[in-house]
Amino acid sequence: MKSRRSILRGLAATAALAALAGTASAQAFPTKPITLVVPNPPGGLVDGSARLLGDPLSRLIGQSVVIDNRGGASGNVAYGNVARAAPDGYTLLVSYSAYHVGNPSLFPRMPWAQKDLAPVALITAATNLIAVHPSVPANNLKEFVAFLKKNPGKLSYASQGNGSLSHVGTEMFKMQTGTSMVHIPYRGSGAAIADVLSGQVQVFMTTPPSVMGHIQAGKLKALAVTSKARHPGVPQVPTTSEAGMPGFELEAWVGIFAPAGTPPDVINKLTTTIQQALELPETKTRATAAGIELRYLPPAQLQALVDRETAFWAKTISAAKITAD
Repeated sequence: MKSRRSILRGLAATAALAALAGTASAQAFPTKPITLVVPNPPGGLVDGSARLLGDPLSRLIGQSVVIDNRGGASGNVAYGNVARAAPDGYTLLVSYSAYHVGNPSLFPRMPWAQKDLAPVALITAATNLIAVHPSVPANNLKEFVAFLKKNPGKLSYASQGNGSLSHVGTEMFKMQTGTSMVHIPYRGSGAAIADVLSGQVQVFMTTPPSVMGHIQAGKLKALAVTSKARHPGVPQVPTTSEAGMPGFELEAWVGIFAPAGTPPDVINKLTTTIQQALELPETKTRATAAGIELRYLPPAQLQALVDRETAFWAKTISAAKITAD
């Protein structure tokens, strides 16, 4: 029978070997290309964030980084694909906040669950902007809310689709202000912006880069940005707090997630390298030009963000009776 001391020595040796194996795994990773699965078609915040990260990440990590656009089913196609992928760090999800925290409350059945995805890093964030057609008789947020209260249901607002950030966000706005507008859902921002420009729909809450040119040309009026700080692309536009609506903030974010079960040392190498990629001057320059804010968070803080927003979105979706249909 082995002595207690020999057993302890054996356990220590096993632990040491496991630690060495983990270190070797992290040092070896990656040995082949990494795929970033994007749940949207090319263009827009999520795809743009993936491409901002792809080139510098490839150079720093020493392997090609492939962008794989898999749009469809409000992101559920891409999310399900990554959730079922091998947990080895070679297939990663470029996750959009509205899909990640909203879909669990919108879809009773999905090919993925949040527990199937392990957080790696938050990479970008984007505030939203309340834009209206010039025909709307309001030049600031207070006048806009006053007009809505006097004319319930007279104006319509666009969204990128049922359950999208623009849909849920505008419903949040309506609930907080006690106002009423008619929802007109679209499939993406392009058609929505076209109808707001024509005046067929009067209101659209969206990310600044998609409408900055129209605002500067006087084709749309910007009433407020829904964040703590003004947006550098439209510095003349006040925040919602400055405009008289403190507490109303709405941001989109993009994060990187791996299949659950991915080794911690692989996730650590990925998040560390992603942070380095985001800190490169060239990445910052490209992000500024695209109107995207780089914002890194490590895995634990990203998971905390997911937990907070999932609870908040569930409450809002239930209160507003929002469905994905």
